[in-house]
Amino acid sequence: MKPDRALKWLSDNSLGDFSPAPAGAPTDDSELLDAYSSAVVDVVERVGPSVVSIRVVAAGRRGASGEAAGSGFVVAPDGFVVTNHHVVDGANDVTVVFTDGHEAAARVEGSDPSTDLALLRVLEGGLSPVRIGSSEQLRVGQLVIAIGNPLGFQSTVSTGVVSALGRNLRGRTGRLIENVIQTDVALNPGNSGGPLVDSRGSVVGVNTAMIRMAQGLCFAIPSTTMTWVVGELMTKGRVRRAVLGVVAETRPVNRRVQRSFDLDRPTAVRVSSVRARGPAERAGVRADDLIVAIDGAGMSTVDDLQRILSRATPGTPLVLTVLRNGGHRHDLDVTPVED
Repeated sequence: MKPDRALKWLSDNSLGDFSPAPAGAPTDDSELLDAYSSAVVDVVERVGPSVVSIRVVAAGRRGASGEAAGSGFVVAPDGFVVTNHHVVDGANDVTVVFTDGHEAAARVEGSDPSTDLALLRVLEGGLSPVRIGSSEQLRVGQLVIAIGNPLGFQSTVSTGVVSALGRNLRGRTGRLIENVIQTDVALNPGNSGGPLVDSRGSVVGVNTAMIRMAQGLCFAIPSTTMTWVVGELMTKGRVRRAVLGVVAETRPVNRRVQRSFDLDRPTAVRVSSVRARGPAERAGVRADDLIVAIDGAGMSTVDDLQRILSRATPGTPLVLTVLRNGGHRHDLDVTPVED
């Protein structure tokens, strides 16, 4: 096609034709948006002002310093901001940048590596907080929107669906984070700490991780976990967790023992060592004991043990059921302490 003919073809078929619209055609851009786009635009306009960029200066090895960045969001009008623990880990200086461009120094009120969540505080009032939704109401296939403020790019938006629910993700301390939300929302490192929002504009999760070599594998801490952790950090500055004072591992049990004690699974939690003068030792727990239940709830892995202890209250007695010497069952009263 000759250049002049090509130019005429492009002119005749251009989507940028600004000739008057036919009679009866929509004249307002909002009328041209489909339901999906309208939902996303509405959410971004409502939630975007509550999303912030976080700049961090952290001390490195040998006195060197480095900078990092992430996202966060306002959860209370008097200056509380949620982000990821790994965004502010080791921070010397933290700066929060709002969508209108103004900056504010922030301090870390508390941080929880086990759930990769942190709570910041800026000395400003009258901020616009997000609305917290219930992650327990999510369904696979539901539309979700990730809003971040990565590396200073204001209100970066990605959309996708909930790919799976009830995933377990290993935190930086080795503890299991339960009921993690898996999505196919496209994320980058600067989105860490930003909100995952449903189509009603309610925050249902905190974006926290992605599988770098895989497509469409991103994870968010559920809002139910976030609400509990933030409450602990606001009131106590830390998250209280119960510990027994043991080092344990998942080990198989032979079929005879499994049948004799009516165990549901072919594994149990073997105590590798017991901390001196710790709760377990005071209760009579010994190395090589197999923990098979706590308060009657069966367990077969170390993750089961951590899951039960994460819900236990330090100072409240528990009944630990152990198998000893391959054939003797003991119910031991143990009172966990705060980690």
